[in-house]
Amino acid sequence: MSRHWSVPGRRRIAAPVALLILLLPALAGVAACRDEPREPVLIRIATGSPTAVYHAFGQSLATILNRELPGVRASVVVTAASAQNVRLVGTGQAELGFTQADVLPPRSPEQPAVLAVARVYDDLLHLVTTAGGPVRTLADLRGRRVSVGADGSGTEVTAKRLLQVAHLDDQVRQEHLGLDDSVAALRAGRIEAFFFSGGLPVRGVAELAGSTAVRIVDLGEWTEPLRRGYGQVYVTRDIPRSVYSTDPVSTVANPNYLIVRADLPEPLVREVTRLLMERRAELAAAHPAAGRMSPRSAIVTTPLPLHPGAADWYVSSKP
Repeated sequence: MSRHWSVPGRRRIAAPVALLILLLPALAGVAACRDEPREPVLIRIATGSPTAVYHAFGQSLATILNRELPGVRASVVVTAASAQNVRLVGTGQAELGFTQADVLPPRSPEQPAVLAVARVYDDLLHLVTTAGGPVRTLADLRGRRVSVGADGSGTEVTAKRLLQVAHLDDQVRQEHLGLDDSVAALRAGRIEAFFFSGGLPVRGVAELAGSTAVRIVDLGEWTEPLRRGYGQVYVTRDIPRSVYSTDPVSTVANPNYLIVRADLPEPLVREVTRLLMERRAELAAAHPAAGRMSPRSAIVTTPLPLHPGAADWYVSSKP
């Protein structure tokens, strides 16, 4: 493990939930008097569209936290996704959030407002159009009306970078729609294609493919230009026929992280990390992307350091 991520060895917490209960008054900012009622510790999880992966993952995580951490009240927040999530967590309007790696700055400040809990899975960039339409390659978007994702989304960041390296950014009539609005606009013929970045399968895309003949455009050739222009975070991943019953393609992908407010207490973040890793099967039942996590891959969160509480769990949980 990188020295940047590791923390000094310490004795494993024997009763983490009990310790958390003892810390609840401080976490919630209530009076020290034991006779006064204690406010619950709020954990707001910034997610994304209700039909996308962040929301399904976040809802399942909130259910687990509410069930297993006494005194914690977890809930999900519907957002435009990555860029907005980073802002919400960084400004204290959420405690946890999901973000694509390419939304983060190349180098984190010395005292970042957000830190990482885990790398959770990879987002794949979908370029979706109608099966009988004229869009077969990225170049075919020239002159057409296309949704590049909602303002404040990770999709918008990746799609705009892709159009820029392809020299199409000023030749595409860009709309800024979230996933659900993009699906509706494509069905109605108001746009000819849309981008969306998400873990497989994206429910909104799957539902569209189940009722409308669609094409997923191959974008695999654009990974290297993106890496040259914006860094090594981008990789190539496949979308097989089994996902949406469409022709198999390759596309651009980048990692997703679960981030946390940097000022949250270490014992609380340690417990969130433990449950994130130990309840992977339950999280995967909510969405298959969650099942791709592992402690080994979770610690790779460049350029964002791990929160000390998360790092402590990964160190002490090693066999």
